[in-house]
Formats: sequence, C-alpha cells, structure tokens
Amino acid sequence: MARKIFLMLMLTASLAAVGAPDEVMNFAMLDHRGQYHELRRAQGRAVVVFFTGNGCPVARQTISKLRMLQHRYLDRGVTVWMINSNPQDDRASIAEEAELFRSEPLPILKDDTQGVARLFGVKRTGETIAISTKDWRILYRGAIDDQLSEGAMKPQAREKYLETALEEFLADKPVSKAQTVARGCLIHFDDAEDKVSFVKDVAPILMAKCVVCHRPGDIGSWAMSDYKKVKGMSAMMQEVILARRMPPWGADPHFGRFADDRSLSVAETQTLLRWIEQGAPRGEGEDPLPASVKPAEEWPLGPPDYVVRLPRPEQIPATGLLDLRHHILYGPFTNDVWLGALDVKPGNRKVVHHVTLRTIYPGQTMADPVGIAGWNPGYTPRRFPEGTGKLLKKGVKFHIDLHYTTIGTPQTDQTEIGFYVLPAPPKVALESRAVWDMDFSVPPGEANLKTHALTSFDQDLLIYDLRPHMHWRGSWFKFELLYPNGKRETLLSVPRYYFDWQITYMLAEPKRVPAGAWMICSGGFDNSSRNPSNPDPTKRLRWGEQSWDEMFIGHFTTAPASEN
Repeated sequence: MARKIFLMLMLTASLAAVGAPDEVMNFAMLDHRGQYHELRRAQGRAVVVFFTGNGCPVARQTISKLRMLQHRYLDRGVTVWMINSNPQDDRASIAEEAELFRSEPLPILKDDTQGVARLFGVKRTGETIAISTKDWRILYRGAIDDQLSEGAMKPQAREKYLETALEEFLADKPVSKAQTVARGCLIHFDDAEDKVSFVKDVAPILMAKCVVCHRPGDIGSWAMSDYKKVKGMSAMMQEVILARRMPPWGADPHFGRFADDRSLSVAETQTLLRWIEQGAPRGEGEDPLPASVKPAEEWPLGPPDYVVRLPRPEQIPATGLLDLRHHILYGPFTNDVWLGALDVKPGNRKVVHHVTLRTIYPGQTMADPVGIAGWNPGYTPRRFPEGTGKLLKKGVKFHIDLHYTTIGTPQTDQTEIGFYVLPAPPKVALESRAVWDMDFSVPPGEANLKTHALTSFDQDLLIYDLRPHMHWRGSWFKFELLYPNGKRETLLSVPRYYFDWQITYMLAEPKRVPAGAWMICSGGFDNSSRNPSNPDPTKRLRWGEQSWDEMFIGHFTTAPASEN
C-alpha cells in the first residue's frame, strides 16, 4: 500500500512538472514547404514536436530517429513534427537542411515569431514534447533518449524515454517518466527582455491592423476601445495570434505582395506576444485608442451615381449558423454604362461577414461563377486602375449572396451597392474572369482531396487581383502561372483557406502575363472530422450552391496589357 501511494505521489509530481494540469494552447505554423499545420487539427491520438535548428549536431543526429518514430507510430495514431524557432534560419535554408539530412517526410514547421517556443518555455533544440489530442495536455517532455548530449554521444541509447512514454500512453497506462532533461543547442531569442509599452508599441499596431474590424458597430466581437479593454482580452489575443486566426489574412508571405495586406509582420507579432507575456503593461503617455476608434465612412469613394439595395431588410436571428442568402437585384441603368468603381456598403457591419456580387445576362443563371464585386471585413474600396473600367450592359441583373453571422441578439441588414459611372469609355475594359472545377467528388472522411483547374491567355494581359472560392471543406488554394518558356510562378498561396473570410487579394503591382501563358489553380478539400467547420464528415461532396456542398473557383480580374 505504501509503495502504491509513493508511486502515485511520484506520478503526480512528474505530471505537474510538465504542466499537465494546463491545456496546451492551440497554435498553427507553415512548414518548410509552405504547408499549414495546426495543433487542433492534427490526426491521431498524440502529437510529438521536436525543436530543431540548422547546424545543431544534436538535432541533425536525431533526424533519423524521428523518421523511424514516425514510421513506427503513424498507424498507431502519432503525428511527428519538427519545429525550427531559430531567428537566423529562413524557409530556404531550412529546406536545404531538410534535403541534406533527408528529413522527409517529416515537416519542419517555422516558428518565425518564436511564439511557440516561448509558449512552451523551450530554451534548447532537442527538446521533445508529446501532446495528447484527447485533452491537449503534455504527456511527456524532454530528450528522445539518453544517447546524445552537448559535445558527447554514447555508442547507443540505453533509455528510450519518448518511446517508453508513447508505449505507456497508447496502452492507456500512466507515463512512468513524464519529464527528462533535453540536450541541444541554445536558441537565441530576439529582444525577449525588452519592455513593451502599450501606448508606444502596441496601440499603433492595433490601429493599423485590427481596429478596422474591432470598433463599435463592426464585425469584431469586441471593440478595441481603450487600454483597459485590450488588456482584459490579451490572453485571447495570444491564442488567436498563435493559432493564425487573427488577423484574417491567409496569404503565405513568401509569395506575392498585396495592396491590402492585413497580416501582422514577424516584428509586429513578436511585439504583441511579448507585451502579453510581460503582463500587458500600459507604459507612459496618453492612450491613443479612444481617439482613433471611429465609425466607418458612409461611402469612402464619395456619393455613388446609382445605389441599389436589398429589396427588404434581412432578418438575422440571435444565434445559429446561417447559410448563404441569395437575391436577384435589377440594374438601375437604362443604357450601357462604364463603371470606374463599385462599392458594397453593409447595412449592419456587426453581422455581415462577406458579400459577393455577380452579373446575370440573358442565357445565364445564378450558377454563373464570375463575380464583379465583393466585400469582407477590412475591405478597402478603390477606384479601378487609371484608364480602365467595367462595362455593364442595359438590362443587367445582379446575383448577390450574403453570409451573415449571429451575435446573440436579433439583427437586421439591408446592404447597398454603389455604382460610380465614368463620363466616357476607358482605354481598356477590366474583365472579371474565373477558372473552376465542377467534376470533383470528395469521399467521406478524406482529409486532403486535391483538385485543379486551368485556363490559357491568348493575349498579353495585366492581372490585378486574385480571389479563391471554396466552401466549408475548402482547405488550401494556390494560383500559379505557367509561362510559355516553362517557368512556373506562384502568384498567391493560401495554405489555410477559411470560408468565413472571402478575401480578394489585390496585387500591389499588376502582374503582366504574356500570351500563351496558363493560369493554374490548385487546392484541397478537408472532409475529415478534424476540420472544425465540417458539418458532416460522413457525406460525399460534389459541386453545389449551398455552403454544405462545395465549389472550387479561382476568380481574377484582367485587362489587356498592350494598350495600357
């Protein structure tokens, strides 16, 4: 009996040492191949993360062991990731290291902000952390085994700490040794001790990237009205930043430059995370937030020449998940018109999540996939590029679909569309184009069914923007150009597509495309139970108008290049 009590006390102390009472906060990162990985979406019963770094002897000599572990335990429900938190290692050098030391198929996730290393309190490479996906708690932490240490190596391992822990865990037994000492190279943390001021450092980032949605009357669930409010929500901010849920911007920063980039830079993210870790200090000076949080302008481009609104107010219930709502609107024009701009004005920003507007001409239906305008939170209206315009012909009708979110109280919305007419025809016409695949079939439970679609260009063109479109099972999306000489270029990669944010990615500079080139759109569907947006992982998916069906469309806007 005394021995049993002693063992229970030892187990309790061991679990407490690795933080077992605390649930591991969700996090997400891109790996060295640009693929997305999120803790909460990992498959199996456990996730093993190993902190690595380019040039570290301990890490390099552990790669073969990690490959063997993944091979041995994959079918038993264990996922293995490597994580690089070194600020000096970029994606290209990590990929070179991966090829040199043959780490495939293991992904190497880039902790570019060092936020995940700080979350776990990791100081050295070689640290291994095993997490149960049942309750998201740490089941083991420390070295893989006792073979390697700084500057020394035994002929072979005598104690295989991680394997023993996994075997005990998978057998539903208590882990006998839940923590050991990790061996590896020290990780340098950039400016980790610098004191961060809310007034001087944090508030400017929030005003530039966050307040546009987090203000009174807008879609952000809470308003960044002042320091006190932001400090009270700082723990939640840490979670959504580490999980890459906020800001809502899906583009991989390694490809393309975009005019409306709402993402946080690495430096901005580090500033926010360090401020939260330091206890969210205020700093000296006047709080700049109260004066900066202003309501959205009525029509930022000025009063439109024509306005069309929903035929009646939409009734939004207090709770529930709402499907897209569709309407047909009639054009206000009695003749052909050239537009210099289009603007969508939500009637109730608290509940309007995104809007898409499409033209319908005789012979077309609501299934026509080519849109001409849209809106999502944070959208910045712009006039069309100089010398261009969009032609709307007499008798045009519009198909508008609206995605609403509930906020706990009943709401109404009557969204409007503003049309800005050019006084004379432009030099060239903007054309809304799209490429799509309607023939896919996604089996039940499939985690990554890949599909693609492509189109060719028969003249030199300029591409101005890109917008992927899928539904709830959409997982990732990529736009690529294939040039006549065989060169392939990625224009936009969205490693984690999110249906709730229908973002149009406006290129910072138009992309010139020669005749004979091809646009290739590729993407994947996640119909598994690990997809938190999946309403029914037992259903086979095909093309359909409803959100519980699926679509695969790549929208983009072009104009002839030769006459610009």
